[in-house]
Amino acid sequence: MRRKEREITDEQIIESILKDAHICRIAMCDENSPYIVPMNFGYKDACIYLHSAKEGRKIAILKKNPNICFEVESKAEIKTGEKACDWGMKYLSVIGLGKVEFVNEEQEKLAALSILMEKYVVATALEYRGESLSKVQVLKIEIKEMTGKKAGY
Repeated sequence: MRRKEREITDEQIIESILKDAHICRIAMCDENSPYIVPMNFGYKDACIYLHSAKEGRKIAILKKNPNICFEVESKAEIKTGEKACDWGMKYLSVIGLGKVEFVNEEQEKLAALSILMEKYVVATALEYRGESLSKVQVLKIEIKEMTGKKAGY
């Protein structure tokens, strides 16, 4: 990282950013063309969980090349100033690399969906309808490396 004073190395802070963020952007490579998608996600034990339709451009790319880059940010806000050059952004972010696995076994799929849902919904019991479960593709990103960055904090 070029600006070492902005680097976050504390793993607990990095995990708190992953737990606090609402959207995870995954970047893929479709031959020579980059492709990025914002997604809801869950995080647990150095893995990110996503849900998707079973077909589409993202799925087609990931079947050919499961390597991805991901990005999340939290506490992003504009920092104002008197002059244009005084303006900026405050944020906490995490960028990482990983590899996507397609989760198809029912119990593992249910566990992954529960991790994802618990991030957004406070519920004592989560139910999944069989027909809905069969239509969703769960993706598991095993994180290979990640770094945190802060500005204004």
